[in-house]
Amino acid sequence: MEMYTDVLLVTANVGSLFDNVGEIESDWMREFFGTVQSHKPRFIALHFQEVGGKDYMVNMGHAENFFCNIESNEEMRDFDRVCTYVDNHFKNVDSFTALGSMYFIHKSLKNIYQYDFNVKDFKAVSGQNKYVGSLDEVTTVEKEKFLKNFWPDFKWSRKGFMRTRWIIHNQGLDLVNVHLFHDASNLIACNASPSIYSDNRQKALRYVINRISDSSYTPLPFFLFGDFNFRLDTLSLVQNLSTSAVVQTVKKDSSNEVEKIICEQKDNDHKVLLHIETKIFAYLHQAVFTEDNGRAILKYDKEISAFHDVITEEDILFPPSYPYCEDYTKPTQYMNTRCPSWCDRILMSHTAQDIIHRRDEGASSVVYNTMGPNVCMGDHKPVFLSFALKTHGH
Repeated sequence: MEMYTDVLLVTANVGSLFDNVGEIESDWMREFFGTVQSHKPRFIALHFQEVGGKDYMVNMGHAENFFCNIESNEEMRDFDRVCTYVDNHFKNVDSFTALGSMYFIHKSLKNIYQYDFNVKDFKAVSGQNKYVGSLDEVTTVEKEKFLKNFWPDFKWSRKGFMRTRWIIHNQGLDLVNVHLFHDASNLIACNASPSIYSDNRQKALRYVINRISDSSYTPLPFFLFGDFNFRLDTLSLVQNLSTSAVVQTVKKDSSNEVEKIICEQKDNDHKVLLHIETKIFAYLHQAVFTEDNGRAILKYDKEISAFHDVITEEDILFPPSYPYCEDYTKPTQYMNTRCPSWCDRILMSHTAQDIIHRRDEGASSVVYNTMGPNVCMGDHKPVFLSFALKTHGH
C-alpha cells in the first residue's frame, strides 16, 4: 500500500544571523514557523551552515541558544522527537565545519528509524537527542571536513559535509548537509569560464557524491542541501551585461595586477554600469536579478550541469538567494559585494526524485522556494523544499 509522508527540507546559511545578534533572529524564527504552519510537515530537516558566524568564538553560546529556541518553541510542540547535531568544536581546527543539522519528527509519524554508522543498523528514534561539540564520537552522523588539497590557496576553511540516514515508513534516504568553497575574489571569478572557483567546487561536490554512494554502506536515495556557493558564470555574465559599454581595466601601479573593472555606458553621461573589485560587484540595474525571479540570468547558473548524470533539482522559480542586505529595512535588496547567485540549493539523486509524490493536474504538491522573501533573513535567504514522500505501509 502506497502512503505519503509530508516532508520539509530547509537549508540556511546563518552566519550573518549571529554576526548581527538579535534583530534578524526573531524574524527568521517567525518565517520558519510560518513555513511549518503552512506546509504541515510530519518530518522536518533543517541544515545550517556557518553556525556562529565569522566571530564564532564569541557567538557559539548564542548559537546554542538559537537551536534551543527553535526546539522549545510552542510552534514545535507536536514534534515529540528531535535530533540536533551542532559541530561547534572550533578548537579542533582540522575537523571544525560549523555545520548544524536539526531533525523534527511529528508525534503522528510512528514508523521512523535512524541509522547508526557504527553498528551499521537502523534504530528507532525516541526523545530529544542533542549532540553539540566535535561530533567525532557520535555514531548517528557522518561528518567530514574537506582536505587542504581541494583548495591549496585557502589558508583555512570550515567547508565540509555531514550526513544522516533515515527510514520513514520503509523508505530509506540520506540527508546531507553541504558547505562548498566560495568565490574569494570577484576579479579572479571573471578571469575564465568556468572560473577556478567553480572547478574547485565541482571537485569537492564530486567527492561528496562519491563518498555517499560508495560501497561502505548500501547506497540510498539522497538529498544534498546546503550552501553550495554556486555562482553565475561571471565572465559570460559580465560580457553580456557590458555589451553596449566601454570596459576599462584599472591595474595597480606597482604590479600588473587588475585592481578594478569599470564598465561605463557609451552615451548617457558615461554612467557607470558595472563596477567590479575583489569584494565589490555593483551593477546599475539591479532589477535584472529580481524581476521574473531573475529568469533572464538563470542561463548563467551552470555549475549543476556538470552533475546531471547523478543529481537533479526542482525548477528554480525564486530570485538568487545571496547576497541580501543585512539592513532589516531593505529585505529585498542585494548588497553590492558579490554578483547575486543561487548559492543555497536542495539537490537530489535521480532515485530521490522518484520517491517524491506528484499529484495529478491542479495543485502542485512540490514547493521549492525561499523563506522570508520580504523579510530580512541575513545575507542568505533560506531555501526550502516541501513535498510528499512516497512511503510504504506494512
